[in-house]
Amino acid sequence: MIKETVKDAENRMKGAIQSLEEDLAGIRTGRATPALIEKLPVEYYGVPTPLMQLASISVPDARTLLIKPFDASGLKAIERAIITSNLGLTPNNDGKTLRLNLPPLTEERRRDLVKVVNQRLEEAKVAIRNVRRDILKDLRDFEKEKLISEDELKKGEDELQKLTDKMISEIDRIGEIKQKEIMEF
Repeated sequence: MIKETVKDAENRMKGAIQSLEEDLAGIRTGRATPALIEKLPVEYYGVPTPLMQLASISVPDARTLLIKPFDASGLKAIERAIITSNLGLTPNNDGKTLRLNLPPLTEERRRDLVKVVNQRLEEAKVAIRNVRRDILKDLRDFEKEKLISEDELKKGEDELQKLTDKMISEIDRIGEIKQKEIMEF
């Protein structure tokens, strides 16, 4: 029973880390990457649709993104979504495709992005701790209901703490990598 409960905690914690990784992929570094814009919501026939469902996104060089809509009528909507987003990018429209030239990041902008990354890391750590709190409560309920012994409860709490520490250190590792990418010239 304890093993299943800890396994459930591990799956939920891995989900939080996966969510963090997806979130951080959308934060701009010095290089062009499709992850920067692929989830950008585009108002398409009155429905907010992720950009990746409306166009192919390629990286012709390190500082350029090329967006080619599947449907040419969606070009204006995609352009509008990019302009109104908080990315600070201006698309070049040639009638068939959009080109996004990513200017080099200023030192100040890099520091701001590092602050955003740190905030996201802290949110992920809180999510991990919330999972730990929920699972600890479950384990203590099991002990109250006499489904597990006090020794098993202690063993489960120790396993859960080791898992939590491992996941928190994984979040720190992911954060260090992202911060290095952002501060790289």
